Amino acid sequence: MIRTQIYLTKEEHAGISSLASNLKKKQSELIRQAIDEFLVRSNPADKLKKIREARGIWKDRDDFNLESVRADFDRF
Repeated sequence: MIRTQIYLTKEEHAGISSLASNLKKKQSELIRQAIDEFLVRSNPADKLKKIREARGIWKDRDDFNLESVRADFDRF
């Protein structure tokens, strides 16, 4: 790991401090997790790759009605 420093606003510091305390985790761990999630969301090629990898994973399932699941989304 590479050590780095960042500047946070008072609100950001209070928020990450409170969250870390509630989750019983270190602030640095939560910051790394947030950065990792941001990098994944910011890389569209990576998203497309994951979508393509997931294609067809439910095709052989018969334990639910796909039409009822789709109907639930029509209400939004």
